Amino acid sequence: MTEKNGQLQDLGGIENDQGVPSPGRGRPGEQSQEVHPKEKAMAILPYIILAGLLVGGSLLFWKIAPAKSRLQILQSKPHFPLVSGFNLNRQEFEFPRDFEGELNLIIVPFQQYQQQIVNTWIPFAQETEATFPGFIYYELPTIYEMPVLSRTFINEGMRAGIPDQTARERTITLYLDKSKFKSALEIADENDITLFLVNRNGEILWRANGAYTQEKADSLIQYIQSQP
Repeated sequence: MTEKNGQLQDLGGIENDQGVPSPGRGRPGEQSQEVHPKEKAMAILPYIILAGLLVGGSLLFWKIAPAKSRLQILQSKPHFPLVSGFNLNRQEFEFPRDFEGELNLIIVPFQQYQQQIVNTWIPFAQETEATFPGFIYYELPTIYEMPVLSRTFINEGMRAGIPDQTARERTITLYLDKSKFKSALEIADENDITLFLVNRNGEILWRANGAYTQEKADSLIQYIQSQP
């Protein structure tokens, strides 16, 4: 500050009564801080990327998430009910409409450890399919109803663990009311796997429980050979 004509003058600007610099004049040493448009863009770029990842991830999740299975009991006597599910290639099926064979072997496990029991039947099922035209097998893991996140986690985990394309195509997971499903098929409990031979209409032609045995295999082959 300098003294002129007995008055003090502020070289850097005059403050008003509230201590705010008067317009047009700043404090000593202050400079205009303009942000370059490029710097602004770089500052918000991480947020744009994060938003894109969130949107893309959400769209991918809903694309691969399997829908809840439909279940409809079609008749009072034992039969294969109307059910829907997704295979491990993320394709939706509705049975009995989408049964491809005239004779369809359906393998139904309820617990994860039962996969080892299912595997005892696979070589026989593959050989039978190669021998008899019109015969095809499916594996239908049956699980209670659960939220979409859990369904996606289970299906994608199974998909990652089964690289074989045929196995992925033939494994259709059902998420439904297990008590109603078991009632329609007259399955007493979930302590073992159950196998059904059904036609395109869902009519049960043959059934068995448990691991593969030669006796059970012979019984199934005998029935297949008896068909015209």
